[in-house]
Amino acid sequence: MTIRIILVDDHTLVRAGFRSLLEALEDVKIVAEANNGYDAIELVRQYHPDVVLMDIAMPGINGLETTERIRREFQDIRIILLSMYTNEEYVLQAVRIGAAGYIVKDADSSEFELAIRSVASGGAYLSPSISRHVMNGYARNSQGTEDAGAQLSPRQREVLRLIAIGYTTKEIAVQLGITLKTVDAHRSQLMRELDIHNVAGLVRYAIRMGLITPNE
Repeated sequence: MTIRIILVDDHTLVRAGFRSLLEALEDVKIVAEANNGYDAIELVRQYHPDVVLMDIAMPGINGLETTERIRREFQDIRIILLSMYTNEEYVLQAVRIGAAGYIVKDADSSEFELAIRSVASGGAYLSPSISRHVMNGYARNSQGTEDAGAQLSPRQREVLRLIAIGYTTKEIAVQLGITLKTVDAHRSQLMRELDIHNVAGLVRYAIRMGLITPNE
């Protein structure tokens, strides 16, 4: 079976490099290319590829937002994000919005091939350097938070779960039938009790505790 790919990167030379790499693979076909997220979405609608290979850092809408829009419309299309960054927040956000792969741009050709085949067959792929970085971050940030989490009330856990999924304060209030002020109070209390002081940290904690799945 031929793996049909759309290649998305705002740098012409970078796309040429990836194209050369992919064209060397016998069962891989590039069906279209785009240099921005808006065009990528339109090309996905037109060609319905198996895999989208897309840079994160693009003008207009970046790769993360483009991924989220594509996944909302096409749950079956697999997306691999390309980045120079191994930043934990980028990786976790990519996983949360439904990216199937995350590769650093300086990976070797064999890693790109492995990632494409893994993702096209329904699996997932993270560059080994990213996996190590994220796991180290988990180890650093997890000490002591599990004990604090055991003290959370059922309502606090539900608020935390909805925050981690990406609901706004208003959406959480509607979902739980409580006021905006109460949602803000729960959020402040969670950050205080868990000693976590930003939403990205709450998302990491919720995934570690199994309150949400990485793809939820």
